Amino acid sequence: MSEWKETDFGKIPNRWDLKKIIDIKSEDKRAIAMGPFGSNIKAENFVEKGVPVIRGTNLNYPKYVDGDFVYLTESKADELAGSNCKAGDLVFTHRGTIGQVGLVPDKYPRYVISQSGMKLTVNPLLINNEFLFYFFKSEYGQYQILKYESQVGVPSISNPLTSLKEIEVPCPPLSEQTSIASILSSLDHKIDLLHRQNATLEKIAETLFRKWFVEDVKEEWEMGKLGDEFDFTMGASPPGESYNEEGIGIPMYQGNADFGFRFPVNRVFTTDPKRFAEKYDTLISVRAPVGEQNMANERCCIGRGVAAFRFKKDNSFYTYTYYKMKSLMDDIKQFNETGTVFGSISKTDFEALDIVIPDNGTIEMFQDNVRDIDNKILLNSEQIYTLTSLRDILLPKLMNGEVQINRHYID
Repeated sequence: MSEWKETDFGKIPNRWDLKKIIDIKSEDKRAIAMGPFGSNIKAENFVEKGVPVIRGTNLNYPKYVDGDFVYLTESKADELAGSNCKAGDLVFTHRGTIGQVGLVPDKYPRYVISQSGMKLTVNPLLINNEFLFYFFKSEYGQYQILKYESQVGVPSISNPLTSLKEIEVPCPPLSEQTSIASILSSLDHKIDLLHRQNATLEKIAETLFRKWFVEDVKEEWEMGKLGDEFDFTMGASPPGESYNEEGIGIPMYQGNADFGFRFPVNRVFTTDPKRFAEKYDTLISVRAPVGEQNMANERCCIGRGVAAFRFKKDNSFYTYTYYKMKSLMDDIKQFNETGTVFGSISKTDFEALDIVIPDNGTIEMFQDNVRDIDNKILLNSEQIYTLTSLRDILLPKLMNGEVQINRHYID
């Protein structure tokens, strides 16, 4: 694309004064101002409400800084004015988990960056902040950040201000930046809506399960063991030489690292599977952390960190199975405290778990009434996977100009 050019961070005046960067004149050629570092804030400074502090955990979200904040008083935030940032800024981590980046939302008038972070403010007349965010989320953008990572002690970026200024950013015309950001934002917005809908639907299903099988428990229901109601398979890891990331063989899941909201993510495959889970089996992590839960969305191999469960009397009762196992999580997660090195739960431990066994009619009624809710979650999860894959395919192609935006769309 002939109109694209590379903008070298290091060639742009390094001005950290946020007021001057925001008060832009049309002839001002400054595009980006980086810095300053966040502040080392003591826990004793935190208050119940006030100015939110952006920490690494607040960057564990798809786009915008989010999650549970800690707060400072307005006067303390004033003392740390150099570490203040506002809506539209980008925030990076320069130590700890490197590569995290988030956009600052407009939920609060201002924020304070913690010690592990630094901010980046853009000139909106030259660079679209969402476009720049997506650049840094792309594989190439992540590479540009991570290539400066030092592994000595706590992971950190060596000389972050100097290093990051050397990163070259693609710089198409502003109208095209805006269009690229709009396309990617639309996909992210749809993905976010589906995630939120799933969270709501799952709460509804959990509430119905609790009402039917906990609050309205019937005296005639029998006590039994987990194995009386469910068949389950404990995973076994294939030989290491059978592993690959090229999609050869069958997907293999080892535990929490592979789990998503409902379905696990295909990360590793094996050509020599030992133990299997079938589609819609409930998956439980059995090694630290014990008790994370997912559902298989295809036949898969389960390693020794996973167990698979299905209803004995009817394997199609996956909705009842999923929420029954979820209701037992307090009992299962107690095994995080056992083990000589890390928590684990064994087949014998599962077999010893006490459960209430409802009558078949009530189970069937629950399955019939809640299955449609749960199937909507499954459908949404499949859509999330499809949209995420599309976004991840488009992202680098849009960033490097391989896929061009239709001029009619831009205009």
